[in-house]
Amino acid sequence: MIEGMIELTEPQIWTLIAVFAASMFGMLRMVTKSFADLLRAEIGGVRSEIGAVRAELGGQIGGLRAEMIAKFEAQDAKFDAQNVKLDHLDRDVQALVRRVFPEYPEAG
Repeated sequence: MIEGMIELTEPQIWTLIAVFAASMFGMLRMVTKSFADLLRAEIGGVRSEIGAVRAELGGQIGGLRAEMIAKFEAQDAKFDAQNVKLDHLDRDVQALVRRVFPEYPEAG
């Protein structure tokens, strides 16, 4: 036996093994829990970012929709105005036909 070395009995050795194993499992539990908490926090951050992007995209799509509706309504108004002009043109051409060709069957 080496001088100054502590001699342990078998129960003391098993106790040291048990304490070491318990401390290892405890540290493993702490690391796992902190990793899980970090992962939850990061997932929550990603979800909030996705929500913000989703809200912004929804707003932009809504704005685009409103702009497109306004432009379609403006085109419809121009189309209606052109139809009115064509109706007047048709009326004017019929009046000219009646005046130039009084014997025209539909002139009367």
